[in-house]
Amino acid sequence: MKIVVAGGTGLIGKQLVHRLRELGHEATAASASLGVNAVTGEGLAAALEGAEVVVDVLNSPSFEDNAVLAFFDASTRNLLAAEAAAGVKHHVALSVVGTERLLQGGYFRAKLVQEKQIAASPIPYTIVRATQFFEFVGSIAFVATDGQTVRLPSAFAQPIAAADVAGALVDFTLAKPVGGIVDLAGPEKIRLDELVRRYLSAQQDVRQVVTDESAGYFGGIEVNDQSLVPTGDAVIATTRFDEWLKQSAE
Repeated sequence: MKIVVAGGTGLIGKQLVHRLRELGHEATAASASLGVNAVTGEGLAAALEGAEVVVDVLNSPSFEDNAVLAFFDASTRNLLAAEAAAGVKHHVALSVVGTERLLQGGYFRAKLVQEKQIAASPIPYTIVRATQFFEFVGSIAFVATDGQTVRLPSAFAQPIAAADVAGALVDFTLAKPVGGIVDLAGPEKIRLDELVRRYLSAQQDVRQVVTDESAGYFGGIEVNDQSLVPTGDAVIATTRFDEWLKQSAE
């Protein structure tokens, strides 16, 4: 089966393409660096010719409010139009758990626009919402750092390894379209301040994490214990944070 992975040269996309090829599928990466630009539409028709499934793991190069909205709006519209013309039978998209609870952030507002476009399209679809990746905990710390202090709230997170996200996406890609949203999360709830504290300790980073409920998440988004975790049924991955930290160190 021919499967096109839009964003197939990124963190999740590379792993997804590799895993699908190992299973014997004709998986191809589509990205601007390879001459396929979903934002402008350049190269999309040729890339999608003969494809049965398209997996969208694209991410915006800018998280500025207007830029990220423009990116997801244009890339999703162009992908869906090209898929319709090519006769694609299943559109799979990666989104974020709790998107509708995080709308103070422009990134999440843009992801909600993307989800609504997918749901309104005639193409059968599956939206996989994942929790925060282990690989981005360092970025959470960076944004929350002032000098040698990292200020973060104690809200629960349920982070997941990128490899587990890629593995789950393989399953959803090869299954029948869900026609809705599926949540995907790591195996343990960890408070956000403690998550970053453990990460910095493993990195032998001297910054100190201070619990500050007013600090917010990624630039000041207000969060509580329900904001960053699944609130209903979810697919639960297996890799625990300490296991991932050990593997990363090795």
